[in-house]
Amino acid sequence: MNAKYIKQINPFMVPVKDNKIIYEHFGSASINEGDYSIAFMTAPAGWSEPYQVGDFDEVTLVLDGKKLIEIDEEKIELIKNQSILVKKGTRVRYSNPFDKECSYVSFCIPAFTIDRVKRE
Repeated sequence: MNAKYIKQINPFMVPVKDNKIIYEHFGSASINEGDYSIAFMTAPAGWSEPYQVGDFDEVTLVLDGKKLIEIDEEKIELIKNQSILVKKGTRVRYSNPFDKECSYVSFCIPAFTIDRVKRE
């Protein structure tokens, strides 16, 4: 049998400098297991990051608040219980220009790493 049980009680808090909170439950930063990552994030009001072209597919599921996703010239506002799949190789910008923080879950396949994100 090739099954393996991994219990992750406390997620790894990824250090960031922009007041965003990232708790990776499974992935390269937390357990260095598998080629996927699952993280819970909180983006404060007014937060943004530069455009990026990831070498991974990323699903974002908003749990509370709103998040803005910019792909090419399109602006997409996600609200609670909405999700989006951004495919590998897509130029995208994530932000929270709104007045309330946004909580969401991000799933990346293959796993998010700083080498795979390619931020501008």
